[in-house]
Amino acid sequence: MSSPLSAKHFHVARGGAQGIDSGPLAGAVVAIGNFDGVHRGHRAVIGAARDSARSLGRKAAALTFTPHPRLFLRPQDALFRLSSDRDKLRLLAATGLDGAIVMNFDAALATTSAEDFVGKILVGSLGIGGAAIGFDFHFGKNRAGSPTFLAEQGARLGFAVDIAPPLEDEGRPVSSGAVRAALAAGRVVEAAELLGGPWFVSGEVIHGDKRGRELGFPTANLKLSPSCGLKHGIYAIRADIAGMRRDGVASFGRRPMFDDGAPLLEVFLFDFDGDLYGQAIDVAFIGWIRHEQKFESIETLKRHMAADAVHARDTLKRAGNAFPALGDI
Repeated sequence: MSSPLSAKHFHVARGGAQGIDSGPLAGAVVAIGNFDGVHRGHRAVIGAARDSARSLGRKAAALTFTPHPRLFLRPQDALFRLSSDRDKLRLLAATGLDGAIVMNFDAALATTSAEDFVGKILVGSLGIGGAAIGFDFHFGKNRAGSPTFLAEQGARLGFAVDIAPPLEDEGRPVSSGAVRAALAAGRVVEAAELLGGPWFVSGEVIHGDKRGRELGFPTANLKLSPSCGLKHGIYAIRADIAGMRRDGVASFGRRPMFDDGAPLLEVFLFDFDGDLYGQAIDVAFIGWIRHEQKFESIETLKRHMAADAVHARDTLKRAGNAFPALGDI
């Protein structure tokens, strides 16, 4: 079922191998992909779909999948998702697309042949006006459908296909895997270069042990996905709270000075005094400061926390107004 989610008329249609009610996105030119993180390579595919749609007088939409196919096909393998389903839609909305078609990746879709994916879903259910796809994206049972196959089918069935070539940034491949690797090493500036904007997480502020307040640095705590592969450490961050931007410093890790427990994101916002419990906030990672470590005393920890705040302020000042572009959905 499709529904308008914002004043920008970004529509989301949902369905599966049995059919999709595409609503106002019927006949759109579709950019096809998983779009985890919506990085610059993804945006090249999306840009091709937008350009084609404009020339044809049609709408442009992303065709994507939930859960990520790798999670369905290999559930035993943890996958560091760069963006939640909702955040992916927010990022897609910011690209200027008219909407997104979200397909449920289940056994029915996993066993759909590449031929049926094109004939029954793209043409029969969606009536697409064209498609754009990355050079390495495959689809259909056993990933048998290649970009070349899609182009051949498009020529036979009457729709054009744009194939986006590989994209590199100073010799680095722009891919979700490259972004994950950068974040796993704490290289958030490199990740931002690949993404086209700072990497961010969203979550609801939860109650903690109030230890930060006792140390003079009250924090807003977020529990991230257990599969989050971000390197444990201290970061300069920028947060968005219902449209209000705040700079800060954050620790992501196990708190070796105290309980060495489950990973937690603890965010200290500069010049802020308010109750955030239960509120949803976005936290963008702007710069790396240092490794998480255990100090010889609480006083030493407090001195390092004060130094971290100074370092973070300087990093954020040099970063300007960096924040991910997010659509309103």
